[in-house]
Amino acid sequence: MTLTKKEKYNVAVVGATGAVGQVFLDILAERDFPINELKLLASKRSAGKKVKFKNIEYIVEELTHDSFKGIDIALFSAGGGRSKEFAPSAVKAGAIVIDNSSAFRMDKDVPLVVPEVNPEDAFKHNGIIANPNCTTIIMVVALKPLHDYGKIKRVIVSSYQSASGAGAKAMQELMDQAKDWSNGKPLKTEAFQHQILFNVIPHIDVFMDNGYTREEMKMYNETKKIMGDDSIEVTATCVRVPVLTAHSEAVTVETEKKITSNKARELFNNAPGIQVLDNPKENEYPMPLFVSGKDDCYVGRIREDISKENSLNFWVVGDQLRKGAALNAIQIAELLIYQ
Repeated sequence: MTLTKKEKYNVAVVGATGAVGQVFLDILAERDFPINELKLLASKRSAGKKVKFKNIEYIVEELTHDSFKGIDIALFSAGGGRSKEFAPSAVKAGAIVIDNSSAFRMDKDVPLVVPEVNPEDAFKHNGIIANPNCTTIIMVVALKPLHDYGKIKRVIVSSYQSASGAGAKAMQELMDQAKDWSNGKPLKTEAFQHQILFNVIPHIDVFMDNGYTREEMKMYNETKKIMGDDSIEVTATCVRVPVLTAHSEAVTVETEKKITSNKARELFNNAPGIQVLDNPKENEYPMPLFVSGKDDCYVGRIREDISKENSLNFWVVGDQLRKGAALNAIQIAELLIYQ
């Protein structure tokens, strides 16, 4: 299944009123994506809402199996259940689906794509292309140049994930807790397992039988698929922190070929989608407050691991709603239309 070349394309955004859906629209406008007709789709509850795109007001329609007639590209971010239910209908209607949920990521017939890492895989689809987990995307953008140079054997990663990764309600809960705390009111906890304000929660998604969470296993499985190398071993600890937007990750990589810190900086500097911010003497390193709203992933704290040979430590930060979700999906769409 290939995308017919056109000057402009009919685009549907599924989950248009959610946190990622809103960023989809922002980035489509910023990058001047060639849109002919735009259709905004969401649940029955959100149908009828008005959303602006390029100063034009659109009315959100209810998502149904008949929503995709004439659509060329369907950007899905409405949860795995809706993707499984409605993506096949979109493909049947002739659309190419780029899905931001976990529904199809590990399906052997569905490519899992990060354009800076495996752009060629985007053209191996049968109508559906999967967008990886946000935490995985941010990490593999940084892993790619290191793997190409020195072949990565093992990755140890600890994530510091913002509230945005749990959706708009979670972001609002963090803000509400800050407001209620400052006013001396009791704090309400609904979106997270525990209070997120002034706290860190080492628990993202559900726990598996092996003691890892599903989020941690996503990083394990998805990294191998995206990098195209099952020999890369990954162990992750994923933690929710009281930050609104942008995920941070402390990464240790063990490579077959030694990579010095200077060589790593050179590799990062020459890689797409990466900015190096690594000047400890001036207290310059990536932070969510700085990276939020930016497209690239920022890498710093680059240093050789003193505890193990051929091992390197670095810190990477990326905006979860942009590169970790909406931007990556739109970059995939751009691969298809500009091939």
